[in-house]
Amino acid sequence: MGHIAYIGIGSNLGDKLHHCEKAISEILKIDQNKLLAKSSLFKTQPVGYTSQDLFVNGVIKIETNLEALDLLHKLKTIESQLGRVETFRWGPRTIDLDILFFDDAEIHTGELRIPHPFIQDRQFVLIPLAEIDPTLVHPVLKKTVQELLNNLKGDQGVEKL
Repeated sequence: MGHIAYIGIGSNLGDKLHHCEKAISEILKIDQNKLLAKSSLFKTQPVGYTSQDLFVNGVIKIETNLEALDLLHKLKTIESQLGRVETFRWGPRTIDLDILFFDDAEIHTGELRIPHPFIQDRQFVLIPLAEIDPTLVHPVLKKTVQELLNNLKGDQGVEKL
């Protein structure tokens, strides 16, 4: 039996929709990764560093035989193949792939933090997550994705494409 992983996908450079779709197809080419669910894609305002173009964001749920760190390394390879260049924190990028959840694991290493530390603060993650799995429980906060989304105040500028 494989692991269940939720992966956040985002792009705000070049052909954003193409980059997101290409990233998903590349993820599904890896070691029997199987797509279980795919959210709609959303046009979203940048967070953190706001002087940049809008993002396209979405979330996929996959079954994978890879361990979390191996999956992370494969995602980093896909980012490089799709032209991602590391600039600065929250800067513009052709593609950004983040492991949001991995089973109900809590992983804290220098390289990887699962659950992703900002899930509960970001509508561009919670809205697509809630679309595909609203009853998923955050293993640390012990709240469902829908509860986390309901607790977020204000509008962060997330629109379905």
